[in-house]
Amino acid sequence: MHVTSTVNGVDLERLSGTIDHVTANPALARFQFRARNHWIDGGLSRSTIKDFYGAGQEDTTRTEPFTVDTDEPPVLLGENRAPNTVEYVLHALAACVAGTIVYHAAARGIALDGVETTIEGDLDLQGFLGLDSSARPGYEQIRVTVQASGDFDDDQFAELASLTRYSPVRDIVSNPVPVAIDVTRG
Repeated sequence: MHVTSTVNGVDLERLSGTIDHVTANPALARFQFRARNHWIDGGLSRSTIKDFYGAGQEDTTRTEPFTVDTDEPPVLLGENRAPNTVEYVLHALAACVAGTIVYHAAARGIALDGVETTIEGDLDLQGFLGLDSSARPGYEQIRVTVQASGDFDDDQFAELASLTRYSPVRDIVSNPVPVAIDVTRG
C-alpha cells in the first residue's frame, strides 16, 4: 500500500522528485508562460491563458484556456466588470508570496494552519495620464502583511518570514525585468 505524505497540501514525494530532477538536469527548470489578450470595449479586455513550456516540453494538460477579464471602476471610466490590471498585480503578488511560504515550509516539514496575505499598493494616476513626468505610471510602493498560523517555534517562524525571498512575483515587481514590446498593424 502506497501512502502519500503531504504537508500543507503539498505532496512531498512529488516535490522531492521535482527537486531531484531539476538538480540532475537544470534545463528542466526553464519555463515559458504565455497569455493572449483581446481588448473588448472601454476598459474591458479578456486574456486567455492555456499553453506553456516547462520541464523540457510543451504542456498539454490544459484542454481549455483560463479566461481572465479586466476592467476599471467607474471613477476610472470603466464599468466594474472585473478587477483592474494593477489589482491583478496585487493578487499575483499576494498569492505568490503565500504559495512560496506554503511550498517552502512543506519542504522543511513545517506544517501551517493558515496563511493570510493583506496587500496595498499606492499609485499616482498622474504618471499614467502623462501629467507629471516625475510620477511613475505604476505602483510607487506596495505593502504586504502575511499572517502565518501553526504550531511552529520562533526559529521556524523566522525561517518562514525569510522564505518570501523565493517568490517569483516578488522578484518581478522588485527588480527590473526587460520587457520588449512590438506594436504592429493588424
